[in-house]
Amino acid sequence: MTPSLTRHRVEVRVILIALGAIQFINGAWATLAPRSFYDDFPLGVGGWVAALPEYNEHLMRDVGGLFLATGFVLLAAAVRLERRLVAISLIAYLLFAIPHAVFHYFNLGPYGTGDTIGNVVALGATVLLPLWVLWMVARDGRSETPG
Repeated sequence: MTPSLTRHRVEVRVILIALGAIQFINGAWATLAPRSFYDDFPLGVGGWVAALPEYNEHLMRDVGGLFLATGFVLLAAAVRLERRLVAISLIAYLLFAIPHAVFHYFNLGPYGTGDTIGNVVALGATVLLPLWVLWMVARDGRSETPG
């Protein structure tokens, strides 16, 4: 059995829940209302997805499924807090989040200043927070190893 986390439980759980909930909510939105997700993301601001056209319902629903899947795995890791599951969920998420962030960082042209800042901050958080949790999990695992 994989050891559970003993240190940083609260921080790890909060970040996993936040990332997982965002993924799950966005996934449900993109799956159930793909045109709305395309036109209205992020809620209250809108236009971030539509700024990089063109609309494709199939792609929006596939992205929604991806978000649902990563959201589920992150939330499962938050519940179990087993070191291996936490690491696997975050690595899987980062395999999406890093290329996603890099693409958007090189394609900020369509956005105004406020939306550019929003993109940079939000996408940075989607990469830096999971990397920080992975670092904590790895550090804690080394400190708990008998030796």
